[in-house]
Amino acid sequence: MSLLATATPTISAHFSAPLVPSSHAHRRSVAAPLRRIRRPRPVTVVASVPDPAAGPVEYTPWLIAGLGNPGNKYYGTRHNVGFEMVDRIAWEEGITMNTIQSKSLLGVGSIGEVPVSLVKPQSYMNYSGEAIGPLAAYYQVPLRHILLVYDDMSLPNGVLRIQRKGGHGRHNGLQNVIEQLDGRREFPRLSIGIGNPPGKMDTRAFLLQKFSSEERVQIDTALEQGVDAVRTLVLKGFSGSIERFNLVQKYKFHRV
Repeated sequence: MSLLATATPTISAHFSAPLVPSSHAHRRSVAAPLRRIRRPRPVTVVASVPDPAAGPVEYTPWLIAGLGNPGNKYYGTRHNVGFEMVDRIAWEEGITMNTIQSKSLLGVGSIGEVPVSLVKPQSYMNYSGEAIGPLAAYYQVPLRHILLVYDDMSLPNGVLRIQRKGGHGRHNGLQNVIEQLDGRREFPRLSIGIGNPPGKMDTRAFLLQKFSSEERVQIDTALEQGVDAVRTLVLKGFSGSIERFNLVQKYKFHRV
């Protein structure tokens, strides 16, 4: 199914599972099985949260997909930090990841009152698009609300960056997603820095290696900061807060 044939920037969708406004004090997991949803009435939405004065509140859903490889063999490796970020968001927002759909482990819930689907493709990194493309089409998620989370060797370890769009930067998983979205690149992404291989170390070996104890501390801190950034993006869109976030991240390890 082609994403471009079903997802438009002006659609509104409700997931079949009941969505619960998120609050740290009272959160509930959403574990109901997914069912096919009816095509909703189109509504123009500028950001995630529309103006209440304009009429009934309707929210554009988000699909947040972390890239990685399934299985215990790859748990905790550099190439799987996208999975870790999705797990952290699920834990913080009380969303249960217990549904298998379109070659993915899926959790449906909300951030605030905005409906979200959290996705961990089980098709292995290089075929991530085979899972994400059909899910985005099925839930009628517009490109601007598909957030990909993945590892990035061009950033220092533990440094985060949020972008509105971009290329694949020779990241095989990201490249496959772009191919499955009919070559479209206009979707946001959260990249997590993992640094470069030391010396002449093989890139593949580096990606499938676990972090050192010092690097692990930096990654754990980055995951906490990433959850806050994702909340801001989902609730407020690309605001000045995201620009400030990127600036702080860029210089977080610089010492004066």
